[in-house]
Amino acid sequence: MTTIIDGKAFSANLRGELARRVGILKQNHSVTPGLAVVLVGEDPASQVYVRSKGKQTAEAGMKSVEHKLDAATSQEEVLKLIEALNNDPSIHGILVQLPLPKHIHEESVINSINIDKDVDGFHLSNVGRLSIGADGIVPCTPLGSIMMLKDHLGSLSGLKAIVLGRSNIVGKPMAALLLQESCTVTIAHSRTKDLAAECREADIVVAAVGRPEMVKGDWIKPGATVIDVGINRIQNTDGSTKLVGDVEFSSVSLVAGAITPVPGGVGPMTIACLLHNTLQQACRLNGVDVPE
Repeated sequence: MTTIIDGKAFSANLRGELARRVGILKQNHSVTPGLAVVLVGEDPASQVYVRSKGKQTAEAGMKSVEHKLDAATSQEEVLKLIEALNNDPSIHGILVQLPLPKHIHEESVINSINIDKDVDGFHLSNVGRLSIGADGIVPCTPLGSIMMLKDHLGSLSGLKAIVLGRSNIVGKPMAALLLQESCTVTIAHSRTKDLAAECREADIVVAAVGRPEMVKGDWIKPGATVIDVGINRIQNTDGSTKLVGDVEFSSVSLVAGAITPVPGGVGPMTIACLLHNTLQQACRLNGVDVPE
């Protein structure tokens, strides 16, 4: 019987635990974790995501600040705002919503964030820390994925894992986290020869390629754990649309030992881990231990 790994339930439990710890931090140290989100432009998906972040931040007892800037805002103006947030002691996490308008250089903006407030974990210094196994901020989607894997499987030591996709946001940090858990890790991509055969060797499959339902049931080793990071909107025959992952759930769920659904799997964990990172950094920046 295949286990469905419920990301909605897992994230709700995590957010509840974070709210409890935030309450202790506020009571014992008079520190309220503060998260600032910078949105440039009118991208509809980004606007929905930012609203959700703000709502969940407030529900966890944290301070939520949103800066919504016009699409014509210059890079210099964005950098000035980030500098002000870097210097604001009430802000412990800064997130710049991507994508940015084409006239703004994303890497320059991301790397202008104080590395101790980079709760997305995208700053080059945090990327470097993760790559060598040093203490740093871990990107939210891979962090949520590794949390669910460890919760379901316990120790990951010695397991074979394959990560489909080599993006800087998911694929590469996910592979680094799996290596830290003593997995034997393969990173596969569009030029991997016989991708299906590579997948069949894996105890853990993490799909993050952005191709709807690419991974089929006959790619999966019986009993393997499958984490589907993909989220793709496809059209039904009647003209309506639906969300699907990078994994063909109908066939893979018949073979896998456990699988995350889309929607309701990895997605909800991303914001929960953003709040987790913000709490961690609020404690670090104020020189106190994270409440137990």
